[in-house]
Amino acid sequence: MTLVEECISGFEAKFGCDPEIVVRAPGRVNLIGEHTDYNDGFVMPLAIDRYTVIALSPTANGHMLLHSLDHAESLDVKLAALSRDDMSWREYPKGVANVLQEAGYALTGWRGVTNCDVPMGAGLSSSASYELAIARAFAATSKFEWDPSKMARLGQKAENQWVGVNCGIMDQMISAVGQQGHAILIDCRDLNTRAVPLPAGTAIVILD
Repeated sequence: MTLVEECISGFEAKFGCDPEIVVRAPGRVNLIGEHTDYNDGFVMPLAIDRYTVIALSPTANGHMLLHSLDHAESLDVKLAALSRDDMSWREYPKGVANVLQEAGYALTGWRGVTNCDVPMGAGLSSSASYELAIARAFAATSKFEWDPSKMARLGQKAENQWVGVNCGIMDQMISAVGQQGHAILIDCRDLNTRAVPLPAGTAIVILD
């Protein structure tokens, strides 16, 4: 069963109906440009074939209800009354919702089921993948235009200011703009990007 199928099946089991929307956002590996993103330099990462997936449907109650298959736990918060609690996985969706609202987005509530196959703590940006998947969910339910660089900036802000991890912009940016078969050259001064095709037959091998 694929990750998407797991989330759809999990949604059906939890809520008794089909989800209306499925979103996903990838993890990443960096080819060149270590520690240069937060120094306004150049980086060239690529998105990998590991993702955070959310199967969801909009609701009218102003809540974000999210069940994590990874953690076998749920988050249920009122979007108009967000607060920090236990600094667990729950803080990432709350942080993204908070920065979106601070940026002026009127958010619609939703309920969903999520799962992630980006290894956590392995340097493959599972947190950025999670943040951008949450942003995708809100973009779909609240019907605002997807602006990759703006969503990446807001994902970074959520991680910096709400979660408390002082990351650069590379992880969120590649999760927002990654293209199949390409690395992405990112100028971290202004977030201009250029897709760089990978040579035919290239395989990227990630070793722990």
